[in-house]
Amino acid sequence: MPAPPDRRSFSISVTARAADIDELGHVNNAVYLTWIQDVATAHWSAVAPPEHRAAYVWVVTRHEIDYVRQTLEGERLTLTTWVGEPKGARFDRFVEIAGPDGQLRVKAVTTWAIIDRATGRLARVRPEIAAPFIAGAAD
Repeated sequence: MPAPPDRRSFSISVTARAADIDELGHVNNAVYLTWIQDVATAHWSAVAPPEHRAAYVWVVTRHEIDYVRQTLEGERLTLTTWVGEPKGARFDRFVEIAGPDGQLRVKAVTTWAIIDRATGRLARVRPEIAAPFIAGAAD
């Protein structure tokens, strides 16, 4: 499922290394989880303004991951993410991992909660925090 038209997607690439491979000869599930977190935090770092990055930090509250097909050592993957609708202090984030053939390897929905760095407490995802991730919101 590609990002909806009102969402700005973000992508990075990774290559499966020997250390990522499990005893079955393909990328271990825990590695996909790391990549899901990596693309999410890279998206925040690339898009959020410096004052938001300084004021807030995100923590995962839930992962839902579907492993669709295996990835082998040396394969270059594209990790793509976008956000859903903010719900209070939470944002659902969608991730798709595709192989060099364009075929889906993994899809995930993770729920992230935003923490105010100064107080250590949950903060609401205000419109100005969400705007950089939503097409047309900051245009």
